[in-house]
Amino acid sequence: MAIEQLERASVGRPITRGGVSLFPIYIHGGGGIDIGARPADVQITEQGSAEVPTITVTNSGQRPALLVEGETVTGGQQNRVLNVSVLVPGGATINVPVSCVEAGRWNGRSAFERGRTFAPRRVRRVKNMTVSDSVRRGGAKSSDQGAVWNSIDYELDRLKVDSPSRAIHASEMLFEADNGLAIAAQELAGIGPLPGQCGIVLGHGKRIVAAEIFATPELLAANWEALVRAALLDAPDFVEGQPSISRALRFVTRLGTARGTSSPGVGLGEELHLETTRIVGQALTLDGAVVHASAFALAA
Repeated sequence: MAIEQLERASVGRPITRGGVSLFPIYIHGGGGIDIGARPADVQITEQGSAEVPTITVTNSGQRPALLVEGETVTGGQQNRVLNVSVLVPGGATINVPVSCVEAGRWNGRSAFERGRTFAPRRVRRVKNMTVSDSVRRGGAKSSDQGAVWNSIDYELDRLKVDSPSRAIHASEMLFEADNGLAIAAQELAGIGPLPGQCGIVLGHGKRIVAAEIFATPELLAANWEALVRAALLDAPDFVEGQPSISRALRFVTRLGTARGTSSPGVGLGEELHLETTRIVGQALTLDGAVVHASAFALAA
């Protein structure tokens, strides 16, 4: 199943800071979807009998609420990252598949808070690859937890961050330790998405490394700061070449035309798990329209 909306997407000129380029994406046809963007009436808790690969989400509001693949939740018995995007119906309580992003802790409290920073690109990539494999095999939407932990170890070592519990959230201390990084994050968060912008393509010099697309500008705006912070932590040590709008557009088109494995959504909608020789990605659609899609280059 191709995603026709993404085949018709357009890409604008990027904002570039520290070698990281954020290209705006514009799509059409998602404006009629009424979804709560990080609403206060969503509660996230451990299950009654806490389990690593599942958390419980309750939406006490009337509108469906979106939880996004790659976003983190902190607290509980250990910090987690969402394995797939989930559209939680109004008034519903559902269990959501997650992966652990903190290997050395299993204690604390029941409740979670939604994180300020998305999981790193490489962590999401390996998670999505193994979730996609699980879905193809007809199993649960579970990741290879060991591979996720290995990727987190890589990120903590790359950033020279020490964490006794090997928590990826420890990398957020860099926004306090590095004044330049903090200023860049504050500036980009303040700029926010452009009018009508529904997503971003992430570039490092001439390389395109990832894309993130939402149904509406409001959904992007609600996740903007967390995405920006993750992008800045992913800044490369050096870049080659200049940002390219045509390369960014080809990446989005590649996502839109990729074939994958369909699966019913954990909540509302339908998931599409994509993997080609160049990208791995996920998309959640509702009545044929994109709710959220993400993709990561395999060679970056």
